[in-house]
Amino acid sequence: MKHFIQLIIIQFKEFYREPGALFWSFIFPILISAGLGIAFNNDQAHEYKKIAIVISEEAEKDSIWNNIFSNTKLSQENGYQTHSKTIKNYSNGETTYNFIKTDMDNAVILLKRGIISLILTQKDGKIDYLFDAHNSEAKLLFLEISSISNNSKLVSENEVISPLTKIGTRYIDFLIPGLIAMGIMSSVLWGISYGLIEKRSKKLLRRMVATPMRKSYFLLANIVSRLVLTLLDTLFLIIFAHFAFDIQIQGSIFGLILVILSGNFAFMGISILIASRTSNPQVGNGFISAITMPMMVLSGIFFSYQNFPSWAIPVIQTLPLTTLTDGVRSIFIEGAGILQVLKSILILSGIGIVTFTIGLKIFKWY
Repeated sequence: MKHFIQLIIIQFKEFYREPGALFWSFIFPILISAGLGIAFNNDQAHEYKKIAIVISEEAEKDSIWNNIFSNTKLSQENGYQTHSKTIKNYSNGETTYNFIKTDMDNAVILLKRGIISLILTQKDGKIDYLFDAHNSEAKLLFLEISSISNNSKLVSENEVISPLTKIGTRYIDFLIPGLIAMGIMSSVLWGISYGLIEKRSKKLLRRMVATPMRKSYFLLANIVSRLVLTLLDTLFLIIFAHFAFDIQIQGSIFGLILVILSGNFAFMGISILIASRTSNPQVGNGFISAITMPMMVLSGIFFSYQNFPSWAIPVIQTLPLTTLTDGVRSIFIEGAGILQVLKSILILSGIGIVTFTIGLKIFKWY
């Protein structure tokens, strides 16, 4: 028992003697929790919700829209004419509804990107609600807007409900591209970075240098093997999503291949950079977590990054995972071609070139 206790004490000493381990174990989870809190608990006293309205100037004058457009503030937001209406709720504070006037094509794009979850239009002289019937947020928003248009009545004779079943507008269509991008990041970073760090900690890299082996071959072997595994993982996920959820690639398949390859290259460069000097697996684990976890939360994998404050969105859009996710998602559900995702391909390729070059230059073999 005495020996057992001493072994436990040794484990604790190894832990607290490494300042990085203390940070990643205690402070980092708190920072992640704070980020999630900003996304899901953003000013509970005042909520902002966005709805697309697709009607003509003449139809806007119809009486069925009086309750919606009354007491609204007209403004321009991201190039769209927006009617803002604030309603005070004595139990939950205030809610501002931003009614974005646009055409149906742009409304569907906004819906696919998670910026809105409800579309209002006019059909046979009635207000027509279009939303995903399986989206709980959209159903709640429908009830709120319906209540506004009917003076607190739930549904009137002036309204109809049209379930939105178009491919690309479901939540699962939004989720799968995000999971593909996240899988690429996790597979590459953990597969390459952690593997190299662990080999260095066990003195294996030092032994390999003593062999008649080219250093570049060793790193390239790691990259090529990981690329093959990642591509297979991505292919299996796409096939599964197609047969299980009827997920379809609406855009350019060649463009999708280029985006995936450039995404792999970007995270491979980051992996080499992370593993270039780190010798302690615990610190390496922290570095990898510090890169993967924030991007998993911020980059629009499970929910739109539009939930974050407006000042944070431009910063989030510069993250590699955000660039990869937006590129894959635009091809899957928006029908984007190579030209539409060319910017994402160039950015990801540039990140890969810069990080790989720096990592290779400062790489430590022992």
